[in-house]
Amino acid sequence: MIGYFEFWRNVTILVPIKQNLTLKMDYIWHYESPLGGITLGSDGTSLIGLWFDGQMHFADVLSHEHEEKLIPVFKDTCRWLDIYFSGSEPGFTPPLVMRASPFRRAVWEIMLTIPYGKTMTYGEIAKRIVERKGIARMSAQAVGGAVGHNSISLIIPCHRVVGADGSPTGYAGGIDKKVNLLRMERAMTSAKLPIRYSH
Repeated sequence: MIGYFEFWRNVTILVPIKQNLTLKMDYIWHYESPLGGITLGSDGTSLIGLWFDGQMHFADVLSHEHEEKLIPVFKDTCRWLDIYFSGSEPGFTPPLVMRASPFRRAVWEIMLTIPYGKTMTYGEIAKRIVERKGIARMSAQAVGGAVGHNSISLIIPCHRVVGADGSPTGYAGGIDKKVNLLRMERAMTSAKLPIRYSH
């Protein structure tokens, strides 16, 4: 008799548990940016993660089974990063998969619409969620939680989300990186912190 199926978070089980299990493999690759090391994650086809090494929520959507391998989506993402850190807008987006709850995905999709060199407040994102879902209200704090758990930094530009007064509040990769990124995009001209590149 075939046993019950088990479902693990972020892992696809392809056969019943009494048979040999085949786990879907994730992949990683490392990129050295002017702001420090970056780890990329993929399901083999699309980008599922982009994290500054050591940041909060690092590799939170990556399965335990993963392999370091330079696959095509990582080549595309490294090219995107090369263009971005040269001070230009890449003009394309690598294929993405958002491993997130529907609410977080909705917030991340809004962040994808923030243009290079522009910013959006947490309150403005909350207002868009209210309009899309037809609900009475949405707190900026709830939006902040979804922004903070963004798994695909830079490409989904959570660094462009600022406080109501335009201040660069909160960033999983570190507030100094957020200020540096905004200044690099010329989205912030009066930042208190200087640009500091890691070596």
